[in-house]
Amino acid sequence: MKSSLRLPYYELSPQLLQGLRQIKVDLEASPLGLPLIELVYLRVAQINGCSYCLNMHTKTLRERNETDRRLAELAGWRVSSQFSQREKSALEWAESLTHVADTHAPDEAFFPLKEHFSDQEISDLTFAIALMNAMTRLAIGMRQ
Repeated sequence: MKSSLRLPYYELSPQLLQGLRQIKVDLEASPLGLPLIELVYLRVAQINGCSYCLNMHTKTLRERNETDRRLAELAGWRVSSQFSQREKSALEWAESLTHVADTHAPDEAFFPLKEHFSDQEISDLTFAIALMNAMTRLAIGMRQ
């Protein structure tokens, strides 16, 4: 059972929320491409258990013609044949940073990125992961 909104953070801190939204807008111009960014957003939302974010990013991916099979297998991406090595390295980095207290972002998660992404893309990917973790923490913490 979902509890009621704890605080209307979007009203109490609109400038701060606008800063996070601006990062999202800026990421839309990233050479990473929106399909990969949305896939990473969805995986972070799965890990963090944010139902609001799960619904939003699943809907966005479906609107972008993502297949039901890939959506269904995203949580098991390591053993799925539906994801490219590029996507898998991005998902590994997303999981590593989302669980950073346990993983400490090891080289084993970082260095494979260099095979598939430019330095700017790695930086943009890291911002996307950080943004999604911030947004899920707001939504979960404030019971959005």
